[in-house]
Amino acid sequence: MTNQKRFILFIILLVLIVGAVGVFANMGSKKSGKLDGFAQCLVSSGAKFYGTFWCPHCQSQKKMFGSSAKYLPYIECSTPNGAGQLDVCKENGIEGYPTWVFADGSRLSGELPLQTLSEKTSCPLPVEEK
Repeated sequence: MTNQKRFILFIILLVLIVGAVGVFANMGSKKSGKLDGFAQCLVSSGAKFYGTFWCPHCQSQKKMFGSSAKYLPYIECSTPNGAGQLDVCKENGIEGYPTWVFADGSRLSGELPLQTLSEKTSCPLPVEEK
């Protein structure tokens, strides 16, 4: 076998191994969180969650959702350096974080309990298992 054929075979094997590792690594992320449906319903309801990466209350709000936080209707308001506010938040009159804006135009600021979000959006919370 020539060196060129060995090199091509090596590359093919390397691509297959990297692909297999990627598939297995991704399998864990397919697991659904217990609040996935609730977070997705918040999006469908028209709710918006304005926050910043540097805001501890925003991070606490996200932690309430665990792995389901990736589905939240989150809008980042901070410039990358943390020193300014993005236009989308200025245009929507966001003055504090976190701020939730609901489809009816009402707003609530601060960390909101899941029950409050459920009441404001008519999104049902999952039933707690006993």
